[in-house]
Amino acid sequence: MTGSAISGAPEMVRLLTDEPAVTPEFLRYQVETATPVCAGLGEVRAELDRLRRLLVGAADQVGCLVVAVGVPPFDAPPALSAVADLPRYRELVDRFPTLLSSPGTCGCHVHVGMPSRELGVQVLSRIRPWLPQLLAVSANSPFALGRDTGWASWRHPVWSRWPTARPPEIWADTTHYDAAVRHLVDKGAAADPRGVYWHARLSPRYPTVEVRVADVGLSVDDAVLLAGLVRALVAIAVEEFREGRSAPAVPTARIAAALSAAARHGLGGPGIDVRSGEVVAQRQLFQDLLEHLRPGLDITGDTEEVERLASGLVLGGSGADRQRQMRAASATAGEFVVALAAATAASRAPELTVDGNDR
Repeated sequence: MTGSAISGAPEMVRLLTDEPAVTPEFLRYQVETATPVCAGLGEVRAELDRLRRLLVGAADQVGCLVVAVGVPPFDAPPALSAVADLPRYRELVDRFPTLLSSPGTCGCHVHVGMPSRELGVQVLSRIRPWLPQLLAVSANSPFALGRDTGWASWRHPVWSRWPTARPPEIWADTTHYDAAVRHLVDKGAAADPRGVYWHARLSPRYPTVEVRVADVGLSVDDAVLLAGLVRALVAIAVEEFREGRSAPAVPTARIAAALSAAARHGLGGPGIDVRSGEVVAQRQLFQDLLEHLRPGLDITGDTEEVERLASGLVLGGSGADRQRQMRAASATAGEFVVALAAATAASRAPELTVDGNDR
């Protein structure tokens, strides 16, 4: 086993044709799953477990393994030759051919329902300073082309090559927001509103705020934690707006720099406090996020589950950390991919073995 990505997704989707939550993605070695609307993290976990089991079974029939990683860790078919045969994707190839020289990327998008687009715009303006911490928590793409990239999320710099893959701005209202979308489409940076890839945006298809900054979660635990963090973050933003508190006036360039630091180091190195601009340990910034979220977790009822998962993350490491330990313990690429597949199918993320020097 070489660990190379294969174009098996179309056949897997055909095997699961009766499951509407499983759909083709941009490249034929990617497959997308989407949970239905969930009322709580328990439902999120159950759906993710179910969908990952379906994919594992379909992959077994096709003769491959499913791994949830932000970029393929080894070779992958050239993107231009692997694009799924769907009109929208072909249009993207025609419009942005130079962006397809890199491997495909896989993210985890969390949607939170909004009663109105107006409120959604206000939420976006208030959650934007915390996006770097969400990326640091979710970083899960340290390897590409068989090498350690030196990044915890190699997906982030690859994805950021797209002209609209940027932090959201502060928008006064939906008129301001919609004008920004139209400007990007009119100047050719996006084919249509769906192609405006801000790291957090109003969904063009659903009545939701869509947070899309994160790598796909290696385990179900990783995805559930991200969902809980985002839901609490949105809940606090709603309360802040209703209490008349202004959105933090954080420069977009500083958020972008903090995102780069989070992508480079994950939870294990220095980050940037976007409020002060100072260099701060990423783990401290994560603790700051959790402290900020406490009232929101009380609102959503997710305090116990998020605190449990957050403690596991601090002790066990991010997906990137766990990938690096798996690779070090694997004699071959095949062994590493088997370990990744096992982690992808697992409901619970195992803890890393940590020696005293890492404390």
